[in-house]
Amino acid sequence: MNARTPLHRAIVHRTRGSTHGPITRLVSPADLGQVLKPFIFLDRFESPAGGQPPQFGMHPHSGIATLTYLVHGQAGYEDTTGEHGARGVLPTGGVEWMMAGGGVWHTGAPVNTERVLGFQLWVAMPPELELATAHSIYLGPEDVPQLGPARVLLGSYGGQTSPVPAPSNITYMAVHLKAGESWRFEPPAGHTVAWLAVGEGALTAPAALRTGELIAFDGSGSAIDFEAQADTALVLGSGVQHPHDLFMGPYSVHTSAETLRQGQAGIRERAQWLRQQGRL
Repeated sequence: MNARTPLHRAIVHRTRGSTHGPITRLVSPADLGQVLKPFIFLDRFESPAGGQPPQFGMHPHSGIATLTYLVHGQAGYEDTTGEHGARGVLPTGGVEWMMAGGGVWHTGAPVNTERVLGFQLWVAMPPELELATAHSIYLGPEDVPQLGPARVLLGSYGGQTSPVPAPSNITYMAVHLKAGESWRFEPPAGHTVAWLAVGEGALTAPAALRTGELIAFDGSGSAIDFEAQADTALVLGSGVQHPHDLFMGPYSVHTSAETLRQGQAGIRERAQWLRQQGRL
C-alpha cells in the first residue's frame, strides 16, 4: 500500500449539532462528549460582518480547560486568572487557553466589524489538574506552530509542539486546505479517539463533508486521508481516551462528586472577588 492510498477509517458518529443563533453545539458532556472524552464539548460560532455576534457574558468554569480558536475575525476576552485578571483582543488565527482548575470566571465577545468564525472546545482534566490554580494562555497566530496545512493548537504533531501544555496525551489542530489539496493525518501512537469538525468548505475524509458537520472515527488508530473540494477550514482532535467518569455541574465537569463540590466552591470564591471589584 503506497503512502497515498486512502485507508477509509470508519466513521461511527456524524452530526450537525443544534443551532441557536450564531452558535452550533456539536458536542456536549451528556452526549458525544462521553464518546470523545477528553474532548467533551465543542461549539462552532459564526456571525457575518456587522451581524449579531454571540454574547457569552461573564461566566464560571471548574475542572476543565477551554480552548477558543478564531478562523476569522477578532474577539475580546477577559478572565479572573492571576492577581488582577487578564484582558485583551484575540486576532484571526489566535488561540485562547483557559485552564479553569479549581474555579475561574471569564467572558469573550467577537468584534463584529468583520465576519467572525471560530470554535470553542472543552477538555476534561485528569485528577491532578482538575483543582489546580486557574491560568490562561493567549497566542497570536505567529505563536502557533505549523506543519504544512496543520496548525498545532494543543499538544504535539510531526515534531511541532504547541506552547499550550497538553493536560494529557492529546493533539488538537486547525487544518486549512485549498481546493484540490490533499493531506494525511497520522495519529500519534495510542490515540484511539479521533474526530473532526468542518468550520467552512467541503472535503472528503473519506465521506463527503460540508460546513458545520462533525464526524467521529472508530478506535482503530489508523491514518485519515483528506481531500478538499473547496477551500476548507476544519478542527481535528485525537487522543487517548479519558478514563474517568464525568461529574457535571453548571459550567463544570470533574472526575468525582467531591472534586465537583470543591470546584463549585472555588467558583463562588472567585465570584465574591468579582463583586468586590464591581465586575459582577
